[in-house]
Amino acid sequence: MKLPFLISFMALALGATAVKAETYEVRMLNRGEAGLMVFEPATISIAVGDTVHFVAADRGHNVELISGMAPEGAADFKGQIGKDLDVTFTEPGFYGVKCVPHFAMGMVGVIRVGDAAVPADFLSGRIPPKAMQRFEADLATFN
Repeated sequence: MKLPFLISFMALALGATAVKAETYEVRMLNRGEAGLMVFEPATISIAVGDTVHFVAADRGHNVELISGMAPEGAADFKGQIGKDLDVTFTEPGFYGVKCVPHFAMGMVGVIRVGDAAVPADFLSGRIPPKAMQRFEADLATFN
């Protein structure tokens, strides 16, 4: 076998197995299909290495990882009010996110990375009642 042929063959074989990471959009809204102060979509399933582009579609919102609602080893993130944020998820598992100014109003979302099951203790932290209702409804979509 000649070297140029072998190199070309190996490049094709490696390229065929490579998977391109995807980018998903989640909008931060004053009003959406689920009501007031929402992430839309509120739940999303992505693969390890994918990116979520959080869009500050309406003023006054941000996105932040909720402490204790992420897999071990996950990087913390917190966006600025009124600014878009890109987050690449490198650890499989479930992530809970909130809009800091509207957390008590239930502005939360869930991101599943990989095919993980909902952790038994996912909702064990201090969560305002309205946010808890939304989380419970959102998590039901993964069953």
